[in-house]
Amino acid sequence: MQPNSKISIKRVACKEVTLFFASPIAYLFLGSFAAITLFIFFWGEAFFARNIADVRPLFEWMPVLLIFLSATLTMRLWSEERRTGTLEYVHTQAVPLWHFVVGKFIGCLFLLCLALAITLPLPLTVTLIGDLDWGPVIAGYLATLLVGAAYLSIGLFISARSENQIVSLISATALCGAFYLVGNSSITDFFGAQAAEGMRLLGTGSRFESITRGVIDLRDFYYYFSIILVFLALNTLVLEKERWAKSRGRAQHRHWRWLTFFLVANALGANLWLGQINVLRIDVTEGKQYSISSATKNYLNQLQEPLLIRGYFSQKTHPLLAPLVPQMRDLMREYEITGRGKVRVEFIDPLANPELEKEANQKYGIQPVPFQIADRYQSSIVSSYFNVLVEYGDENLVLDFRELIEIQQRSEAEIDVQLRNPEHDLTRAIKKVLRSYQAGGNLFDTVKGNLDFTLYASVDEALPEQLTTFKAIVLQVLDKAQEDSQGRLALKIVDPDADNGRIGQQIAEEFGFRPMATNLLSDDSFYFYMTLSNEEQVIQIPLGDVSEGTFERNLEAAIKRFASGFTKTVALVEPKSSPSASPYAPPSGPSFTQLQSFLSQELDVQLEDLSDGRVSGEADILLLVAPKELNEVELFAVDQFLMQGGTVVAATSPFSASFANRRLDLSEYNSGLQAWLSHHGISQEKSLVLDPQNAAFPVPVTRNIGGLQLQEMRMLDYPFFIDARGKGLNQDNAITSDLPQLTMSWASPILLDETKQGERQVTTLIRSSDESWLTLNQDIMPRVTADGVSAFSIEGNQESHILSVVSAGRFDSFFAGKQSPLLTEAAEGSETEQIEENISSVIERSPDSARIILYSSNDFLNDQVIQLAASAQRSEYLNSFQLMANTIDWSLEDTGLLSIRSRGHFNRTLPPMEQDTQMFWEYLNYGLAALALIFIAGFERRSRRIKQKQYLALFAQ
Repeated sequence: MQPNSKISIKRVACKEVTLFFASPIAYLFLGSFAAITLFIFFWGEAFFARNIADVRPLFEWMPVLLIFLSATLTMRLWSEERRTGTLEYVHTQAVPLWHFVVGKFIGCLFLLCLALAITLPLPLTVTLIGDLDWGPVIAGYLATLLVGAAYLSIGLFISARSENQIVSLISATALCGAFYLVGNSSITDFFGAQAAEGMRLLGTGSRFESITRGVIDLRDFYYYFSIILVFLALNTLVLEKERWAKSRGRAQHRHWRWLTFFLVANALGANLWLGQINVLRIDVTEGKQYSISSATKNYLNQLQEPLLIRGYFSQKTHPLLAPLVPQMRDLMREYEITGRGKVRVEFIDPLANPELEKEANQKYGIQPVPFQIADRYQSSIVSSYFNVLVEYGDENLVLDFRELIEIQQRSEAEIDVQLRNPEHDLTRAIKKVLRSYQAGGNLFDTVKGNLDFTLYASVDEALPEQLTTFKAIVLQVLDKAQEDSQGRLALKIVDPDADNGRIGQQIAEEFGFRPMATNLLSDDSFYFYMTLSNEEQVIQIPLGDVSEGTFERNLEAAIKRFASGFTKTVALVEPKSSPSASPYAPPSGPSFTQLQSFLSQELDVQLEDLSDGRVSGEADILLLVAPKELNEVELFAVDQFLMQGGTVVAATSPFSASFANRRLDLSEYNSGLQAWLSHHGISQEKSLVLDPQNAAFPVPVTRNIGGLQLQEMRMLDYPFFIDARGKGLNQDNAITSDLPQLTMSWASPILLDETKQGERQVTTLIRSSDESWLTLNQDIMPRVTADGVSAFSIEGNQESHILSVVSAGRFDSFFAGKQSPLLTEAAEGSETEQIEENISSVIERSPDSARIILYSSNDFLNDQVIQLAASAQRSEYLNSFQLMANTIDWSLEDTGLLSIRSRGHFNRTLPPMEQDTQMFWEYLNYGLAALALIFIAGFERRSRRIKQKQYLALFAQ
């Protein structure tokens, strides 16, 4: 562009801006834009009731709002020139007409930028309140600028063809509305999925939604720029044709027409061509939510066979699911590109292909789901598919729409549906089929390095007859394992009694291995311990019931601990349910079915019975959820699992809540772990933590309106629901660093005894805010004052309290120096019979790999509490389950999915706020918008006075 071109365009733009502010147009535009935007944000989209820390409500209605505002802004620009006759002056200028067109366009765009600047306090407010992801915010402003620029170019073109401003307003609104509606669901619902997807590529609104998700796509950029370029060119052509009125037939005129035609054709063709490319995009969301992560790439690199990802998507589906199909298609294509030939992606409409539908139904168990679809004319039931199949070798897994989406209820009649965390869901499925496939092969194929199997056993003469036979079985099984390992498994047999018991003393100090006895009445002792190790860790293989099958399973489970690519096993211990008074009623007590269901998506969850004093040899981790009254034998099982180098995760506290007859009661709770935890330097105070930073508790409130009794749910401030976020969650530990928020219900403070911790590493995971306090009062019923606020008052000192810790390192057994409870129990049951099946001893010291992870709440994983959290958030609440999945993965050093598990649209919640605080932030934004308008008016008036003084000074000369 030549310098004089820049000057002429700048002069035209400055002239238009000056004319805007010389009349009420600019202030009406800016004021209307700010007022409507703030109203939609706080009232229409109910920002605080929505409870999500984002600014989607700011951009939700922008494509529609800008249609009317842009048409209003541009309706007079050329129509007024034509009506007043100044257009003739424009035609006679030596300056090219496109300079005037671009100048007017830039003048309007400047006003739009000014309007967007007035809304900046909104995202700044959300940043101060909660954890805002600025990526979608920046993308949203960019998308608003692009769609506004497109509408302005359309409005300028319409204005150039009419003398009447009203006609220009209506025509521009209609044409901009057509561009918006072509991709809107109200139109696309009449077409199949493929046609609808093509129409969404032409819609200004649907393209807008793609950018505001936080994905800046070159295709969307080019789409808006092509609209701007085409209509500015058509605007110039219209004005040029008027200049040609008295000189027809010139070659220059034909050149202009052909240039405009090719410009329009190339814009359309390039859009269609770019529509086939899906790699030219930038994910600006925090954590790259819409990009393939390194965790996913790691699993794809493990593929040895072709992986099939097939999407079953019906042409006709529910309107809320239809916009999600293109997003799933794009993501699945990203997997294909990242797989570099190892991943094949297919998209199928089963309703259009009966053979493939039969295969989906019979082979994969995929069935259509009936959806009720209603429009203004009729209501109908449509059976459609929204499934994804992941197949690897002979293993497959199917994800249905319930596993792929998350729903937030905005109001009783309106819901918001989004893909929940599509990359995590797909990668989780790939991980599961990959591990299942590998489990059928050679275990040692996925073991890195060499393994050493060490049998610490006394000579055969000192062993009981049963163990002598079992030793032969062990050696036989190990011979086959050594063949499979191809020399990577070494066998060592060590007699601890040799060399005057020096080795026995060494393993007692290092592992806590003590001599065994068959029963309390025998003076004979012996050793029989088995370990599997590499250069980094040592794992004890439990003795079990000394049978070949049990040893094979225990050995396989131990090898898997050193291997990658196998589904880990979680031994889950739940509280014993009390029998119900009625034979038809379910057992009373807390339930944790949602936790089991969530963990089972990635792990093998097995309910563990500790009554035999042992934890299953297949268990990789022991999870105690609200354990109740563990006896000595059960506690021994927990203790010895820790002594074998395992990780014990416990969610327990001295209190537990119960729901009955619309009442909420709290009672003391005996887990049986208190003395064991205290032995290891961890204790729980018999009190409850209350925190002013808390999650809401939904309470039904009955209101009398005109004699009618209406019941509504009121979200009540409830300090017992501690809302941990920010510095309350350890940002240096992978378990909690990616969690946006966590609700800990009825939690007790954890106290640490440093003298008992020794050299173990202790890490605090969760803590309450600095304003929290303690109470001994067990009255936990929600209380509300006459003013409708919480009636809980602060008691005593306010300080932060520990709610979760990790203690890792060497532990000394709680049963060190004592007889095994298994032997004691066996002797009490039979004084004369020799109990060989209960051969046992106490491992008195653990290796360094042992860990205790304690969460000081019995109820934060309870199904009923999770439902309360979900109703308060108006969407599925998964943060507690994600915390436990992170805990297990971190403990097993299987951190592949940790970085992407906590992604989601609705999990960045706002911190709890009183109504007065909400009103403060709302009215602050109203005030800031008004101040911005006053500042703009003052600045414009000052600029005008400076120009007047300059003109007067010029004339005075």
